Amino acid sequence: MRIVLVGPPGAGKGTQAAYLAKNLVIPHISTGDLFRANISQGTDLGKQAKAFMDAGELVPDEVTIGMARDRMNQPDAAGGFLLDGFPRNVSQAEALDEALKEDGVTLDAVLDLEVPEEEVVKRIAGRRICRNDSSHVFHVTYSAPKLEGVCDVCGGDLYQRDDDSEETVRKRLEVYHTQTEPIIDYYKAQDLVVTIPALGKVEEVTERAMAALQGGK
Repeated sequence: MRIVLVGPPGAGKGTQAAYLAKNLVIPHISTGDLFRANISQGTDLGKQAKAFMDAGELVPDEVTIGMARDRMNQPDAAGGFLLDGFPRNVSQAEALDEALKEDGVTLDAVLDLEVPEEEVVKRIAGRRICRNDSSHVFHVTYSAPKLEGVCDVCGGDLYQRDDDSEETVRKRLEVYHTQTEPIIDYYKAQDLVVTIPALGKVEEVTERAMAALQGGK
Protein backbone atom coordinates (compact mmCIF):
# COMPACT_ATOMS: atom_id res chain seq x y z
CA MET A 1 0.00 0.00 0.00
CA ARG A 2 1.07 3.57 -0.70
CA ILE A 3 -0.09 5.81 2.11
CA VAL A 4 0.24 9.44 3.19
CA LEU A 5 -0.16 10.16 6.91
CA VAL A 6 -1.41 13.59 7.94
CA GLY A 7 -2.52 15.22 11.18
CA PRO A 8 -1.72 18.17 13.43
CA PRO A 9 1.38 18.37 15.60
CA GLY A 10 0.89 16.17 18.65
CA ALA A 11 -1.43 13.74 16.85
CA GLY A 12 1.10 10.92 17.22
CA LYS A 13 2.04 10.66 13.53
CA GLY A 14 5.57 9.42 14.14
CA THR A 15 4.44 6.71 16.56
CA GLN A 16 1.56 5.58 14.36
CA ALA A 17 3.74 5.65 11.25
CA ALA A 18 6.21 3.25 12.85
CA TYR A 19 3.46 0.84 13.99
CA LEU A 20 1.57 0.93 10.70
CA ALA A 21 4.70 0.50 8.58
CA LYS A 22 5.66 -2.56 10.64
CA ASN A 23 2.17 -4.06 10.38
CA LEU A 24 1.94 -3.41 6.64
CA VAL A 25 5.59 -4.40 6.00
CA ILE A 26 6.37 -1.19 4.12
CA PRO A 27 9.04 1.46 4.79
CA HIS A 28 8.22 4.49 6.93
CA ILE A 29 9.51 7.53 5.02
CA SER A 30 9.71 10.68 7.14
CA THR A 31 10.89 14.08 5.95
CA GLY A 32 13.33 14.33 8.85
CA ASP A 33 14.93 10.98 8.03
CA LEU A 34 15.18 11.93 4.34
CA PHE A 35 17.03 15.15 5.16
CA ARG A 36 19.38 13.48 7.65
CA ALA A 37 20.19 10.60 5.29
CA ASN A 38 20.85 12.79 2.25
CA ILE A 39 22.94 15.28 4.21
CA SER A 40 25.01 12.60 5.99
CA GLN A 41 25.57 10.73 2.70
CA GLY A 42 26.55 13.93 0.91
CA THR A 43 24.13 13.45 -1.99
CA ASP A 44 23.60 16.31 -4.43
CA LEU A 45 20.13 16.88 -2.96
CA GLY A 46 21.57 16.71 0.56
CA LYS A 47 24.16 19.36 -0.29
CA GLN A 48 21.45 21.59 -1.75
CA ALA A 49 19.26 21.15 1.32
CA LYS A 50 22.16 21.84 3.70
CA ALA A 51 23.03 25.06 1.88
CA PHE A 52 19.51 26.39 2.36
CA MET A 53 19.33 25.20 5.97
CA ASP A 54 22.72 26.73 6.83
CA ALA A 55 21.47 30.03 5.40
CA GLY A 56 18.38 29.82 7.61
CA GLU A 57 16.11 29.41 4.59
CA LEU A 58 13.35 26.92 3.83
CA VAL A 59 14.37 24.02 1.61
CA PRO A 60 12.57 24.42 -1.75
CA ASP A 61 9.80 21.94 -2.56
CA GLU A 62 11.68 20.53 -5.54
CA VAL A 63 14.59 19.44 -3.33
CA THR A 64 12.29 17.76 -0.80
CA ILE A 65 10.31 16.09 -3.58
CA GLY A 66 13.53 14.88 -5.21
CA MET A 67 14.60 13.22 -1.96
CA ALA A 68 11.19 11.63 -1.46
CA ARG A 69 11.08 10.33 -5.01
CA ASP A 70 14.55 8.79 -4.75
CA ARG A 71 13.50 7.05 -1.53
CA MET A 72 10.19 5.81 -2.97
CA ASN A 73 12.06 4.27 -5.89
CA GLN A 74 14.34 2.15 -3.70
CA PRO A 75 13.78 -1.64 -3.78
CA ASP A 76 12.25 -1.92 -0.30
CA ALA A 77 9.50 0.52 -1.34
CA ALA A 78 8.48 -1.47 -4.43
CA GLY A 79 5.49 -2.90 -2.55
CA GLY A 80 4.47 0.38 -1.00
CA PHE A 81 5.48 3.04 1.53
CA LEU A 82 4.12 5.29 4.24
CA LEU A 83 4.91 9.00 3.90
CA ASP A 84 5.08 10.95 7.17
CA GLY A 85 5.55 14.74 7.10
CA PHE A 86 5.31 14.96 3.32
CA PRO A 87 3.51 16.43 1.46
CA ARG A 88 3.18 19.51 3.70
CA ASN A 89 1.17 21.69 1.33
CA VAL A 90 -1.02 21.43 -1.77
CA SER A 91 1.81 22.27 -4.18
CA GLN A 92 3.84 19.37 -2.76
CA ALA A 93 0.79 17.10 -3.01
CA GLU A 94 0.36 18.05 -6.67
CA ALA A 95 4.06 17.44 -7.35
CA LEU A 96 3.85 14.07 -5.57
CA ASP A 97 0.87 13.06 -7.73
CA GLU A 98 2.84 14.01 -10.85
CA ALA A 99 5.92 12.06 -9.74
CA LEU A 100 3.86 8.96 -8.90
CA LYS A 101 2.05 9.23 -12.24
CA GLU A 102 5.38 9.30 -14.07
CA ASP A 103 6.41 6.20 -12.12
CA GLY A 104 3.13 4.46 -12.98
CA VAL A 105 1.76 4.18 -9.44
CA THR A 106 -0.94 5.87 -7.33
CA LEU A 107 -1.67 6.46 -3.67
CA ASP A 108 -4.01 3.99 -1.95
CA ALA A 109 -5.04 6.10 1.04
CA VAL A 110 -4.45 9.29 3.00
CA LEU A 111 -4.81 8.67 6.72
CA ASP A 112 -5.97 11.77 8.59
CA LEU A 113 -5.30 11.48 12.33
CA GLU A 114 -7.98 13.57 13.98
CA VAL A 115 -7.31 15.11 17.41
CA PRO A 116 -9.19 18.00 19.06
CA GLU A 117 -7.08 21.15 19.16
CA GLU A 118 -7.18 21.52 22.94
CA GLU A 119 -5.97 17.92 23.30
CA VAL A 120 -3.01 18.72 21.03
CA VAL A 121 -2.12 21.70 23.23
CA LYS A 122 -2.47 19.56 26.36
CA ARG A 123 -0.32 16.77 24.93
CA ILE A 124 2.56 18.96 23.81
CA ALA A 125 2.54 21.71 26.46
CA GLY A 126 2.47 19.07 29.21
CA ARG A 127 5.72 17.40 28.14
CA ARG A 128 8.70 17.62 30.47
CA ILE A 129 12.18 16.46 29.51
CA CYS A 130 15.19 15.56 31.66
CA ARG A 131 18.15 17.93 31.34
CA ASN A 132 20.55 15.01 31.86
CA ASP A 133 19.03 12.70 29.24
CA SER A 134 16.49 13.87 26.68
CA SER A 135 15.23 10.30 26.25
CA HIS A 136 13.67 10.57 29.71
CA VAL A 137 10.32 12.18 28.89
CA PHE A 138 7.40 12.74 31.25
CA HIS A 139 4.00 14.41 31.04
CA VAL A 140 2.32 16.42 33.77
CA THR A 141 -0.99 14.63 33.12
CA TYR A 142 -0.34 11.30 31.40
CA SER A 143 2.99 10.15 32.90
CA ALA A 144 3.83 12.48 35.76
CA PRO A 145 7.10 12.02 37.67
CA LYS A 146 6.89 10.87 41.30
CA LEU A 147 8.34 14.21 42.39
CA GLU A 148 7.34 17.33 40.45
CA GLY A 149 10.21 18.60 38.32
CA VAL A 150 12.48 15.63 39.10
CA CYS A 151 13.34 12.76 36.71
CA ASP A 152 12.32 9.36 38.09
CA VAL A 153 15.23 7.68 36.28
CA CYS A 154 18.27 9.80 37.21
CA GLY A 155 17.06 12.58 39.48
CA GLY A 156 17.80 15.28 36.90
CA ASP A 157 15.81 18.48 36.51
CA LEU A 158 12.77 18.31 34.24
CA TYR A 159 12.04 21.24 31.96
CA GLN A 160 9.67 22.34 29.21
CA ARG A 161 11.27 22.94 25.82
CA ASP A 162 10.67 26.37 24.32
CA ASP A 163 8.88 24.87 21.33
CA ASP A 164 6.55 22.97 23.69
CA SER A 165 5.14 26.12 25.29
CA GLU A 166 1.41 26.69 24.80
CA GLU A 167 2.03 29.85 22.77
CA THR A 168 4.42 28.06 20.41
CA VAL A 169 2.10 25.06 20.07
CA ARG A 170 -0.79 27.32 19.05
CA LYS A 171 1.43 29.02 16.47
CA ARG A 172 2.41 25.60 15.10
CA LEU A 173 -1.27 24.70 14.86
CA GLU A 174 -1.97 27.91 12.93
CA VAL A 175 0.75 26.95 10.45
CA TYR A 176 -0.76 23.46 10.14
CA HIS A 177 -4.27 24.82 9.53
CA THR A 178 -3.00 27.31 6.94
CA GLN A 179 -0.44 25.24 5.04
CA THR A 180 -1.00 21.51 5.59
CA GLU A 181 -4.69 21.02 6.36
CA PRO A 182 -5.76 22.09 2.83
CA ILE A 183 -4.19 18.88 1.46
CA ILE A 184 -6.99 16.95 3.17
CA ASP A 185 -9.57 18.61 0.93
CA TYR A 186 -7.24 18.10 -2.03
CA TYR A 187 -7.13 14.36 -1.38
CA LYS A 188 -10.84 14.16 -0.47
CA ALA A 189 -11.54 15.22 -4.04
CA GLN A 190 -9.71 12.02 -5.06
CA ASP A 191 -11.68 9.93 -2.52
CA LEU A 192 -8.48 8.94 -0.73
CA VAL A 193 -8.99 10.33 2.78
CA VAL A 194 -9.65 8.00 5.71
CA THR A 195 -10.22 9.91 8.96
CA ILE A 196 -9.02 8.13 12.10
CA PRO A 197 -9.98 9.36 15.60
CA ALA A 198 -6.55 9.52 17.27
CA LEU A 199 -7.61 9.69 20.92
CA GLY A 200 -6.91 6.68 23.12
CA LYS A 201 -4.07 4.22 23.50
CA VAL A 202 -1.50 3.94 20.71
CA GLU A 203 -2.52 0.35 20.00
CA GLU A 204 -6.21 1.30 19.73
CA VAL A 205 -5.46 4.02 17.20
CA THR A 206 -3.32 1.60 15.18
CA GLU A 207 -6.13 -0.97 15.21
CA ARG A 208 -8.61 1.64 13.94
CA ALA A 209 -6.26 2.62 11.14
CA MET A 210 -5.56 -0.99 10.12
CA ALA A 211 -9.29 -1.82 10.14
CA ALA A 212 -10.04 1.22 7.99
CA LEU A 213 -7.30 0.31 5.50
CA GLN A 214 -8.34 -3.33 5.26
CA GLY A 215 -12.09 -2.68 5.20
CA GLY A 216 -12.11 0.27 2.84
CA LYS A 217 -13.45 3.74 3.48
